[in-house]
Amino acid sequence: MRTSLSVSTSAAAALLFLGAGCAKKPVAVVPPPPAPAIQSPQQPAAPAPVARATPPAAPAPAATPAPATRYPDAATRARIDELLSHIQDAYFDYNRHTLRDDAVKTLNADAKELGTIMSQYPEYKLRVEGYCDERGSSEYNLALGEARAKAAKDYLVSAGVKADQLSTVSFGKEQQLCDEHDEACWAKNRRVHIMALKR
Repeated sequence: MRTSLSVSTSAAAALLFLGAGCAKKPVAVVPPPPAPAIQSPQQPAAPAPVARATPPAAPAPAATPAPATRYPDAATRARIDELLSHIQDAYFDYNRHTLRDDAVKTLNADAKELGTIMSQYPEYKLRVEGYCDERGSSEYNLALGEARAKAAKDYLVSAGVKADQLSTVSFGKEQQLCDEHDEACWAKNRRVHIMALKR
């Protein structure tokens, strides 16, 4: 009996051992290999962002000077008239258009100051008028009066008055200052007169 029990025990142990040896071992799951990386064509490296400098603030516009007045005010016009009255008329010899010494002295008296003032008012103009005495034809005296006016204008320009602020006109033997028919009267009529043109 003892022998049969021992055989039974031995058989059971052997069965257990065999059962344990035959038990299925769990199979380790191996993950699939990673997919091969696809080589993409070389992309140029993106440039690093450029730090943009903030443009400097535009400087404030300089104060624009007020446009120069085109015409002198009343006080300045009065001074111009005073200078013109000092210049007075310049006189010429018979049948001549060259400036005499006394005519130069007359024109030079205040011409520099006149030129300085007028340069500030480019729209302000003067007119140089040429006159003759009654002798000779109208055509001849118109030409002579123009030559006298031009001689005076040229002198004023040389003294500082701008040429584009001076115009000339000849009245020939028209508009005589003196109506007597003698040399004393004729001498007063051979002249140039300078006047401001009114707006």
